[in-house]
Amino acid sequence: MKKVKEFLKSPTVNITIFVLAVVLLLFSSVGGARAALTYVSEYYSTRVQMYDIGVTLEENGKAVSKRDYNSKSNGSWDEETGELLTNMLGKDEDLKIGKTYQEELTVKNSGTIDQYVRVSIYRYWLDKDGNKMQELSPELIDLNLVNSSDWVVDKDASTSERTVLYYTKLLKAGKSSSPLSDTLAIDNMIATKVSQTTETNANGLKTITTTYDYDGVTFNLEAKVDAVQDHNAEDAIWSAWGRKVAISNNTLRLK
Repeated sequence: MKKVKEFLKSPTVNITIFVLAVVLLLFSSVGGARAALTYVSEYYSTRVQMYDIGVTLEENGKAVSKRDYNSKSNGSWDEETGELLTNMLGKDEDLKIGKTYQEELTVKNSGTIDQYVRVSIYRYWLDKDGNKMQELSPELIDLNLVNSSDWVVDKDASTSERTVLYYTKLLKAGKSSSPLSDTLAIDNMIATKVSQTTETNANGLKTITTTYDYDGVTFNLEAKVDAVQDHNAEDAIWSAWGRKVAISNNTLRLK
C-alpha cells in the first residue's frame, strides 16, 4: 500500500490532513489468475491441442503480471503477479486529486497460440477498517476507456463496480492489444464533503477544525484477464464464460 498525502493549508482555519491511500493492487487474486487461463473446458482440451496458451497484463508499456502454460515443463504454469499503479507517480511525487495520470492498460498474448481475450476491471472504495464503502461511487475512480471499436463493453455483465470488456480482434501470439484505457484520475468530488467543529479555549479564542468526511479512504483498481484459444472460439467462449458471441473474419461480436 502506498499512501499519498495532500496537505490543505489556511491562515485562519486549522484543517486536518486529508489522506487518500492508494492501494497497489494485484493483477488478480491467486484464484482469479488460475481461473483466467484454465477457461478452456476439458471437452475442448481433448479435441484440440492447446499448445502453450498465455496472457500478460501490460501497464504503460510494461508487463505487470502474466500466466503462461508451458507444455514442455510437465504442463506447469509460469506465473508472475505484480501490482498496478506502481509506476503512475514519479519519485517522491504525491497523488493529487483531480489530476490526470497516464494509465494505459493493454493485454499481450504471451503464448504460442492465437486467442480471444476478456478483461474485467473492478473499481471500489474501502474505509479505514477495510470495509467496502457503498456511499462512494466507483465512478469517482475515473479510468478513461478508449478504442471502443477494439474493446466492447459487455453491458449485461457489467455493474457500477465491474466493467467487462471483450477484445473484438483475434490476438495473435506474441502481439499486444490496443489500449483499453489511457488515463486515471480521482474525481474532485471526493474532497467536497467536509465537517466542521468549533472549540473555544479559556481565553475565548475559537479554533475551527475542518475534517474531510472521507479522510483515510482507499481506492482500489483491479484488472483480471481471461483467454481462450481461437479454435472453435464461439463454443469455447460460451463454455468458459457463458457468453454468446459471433465471430466472423476473426472479429468478435457480442450477441
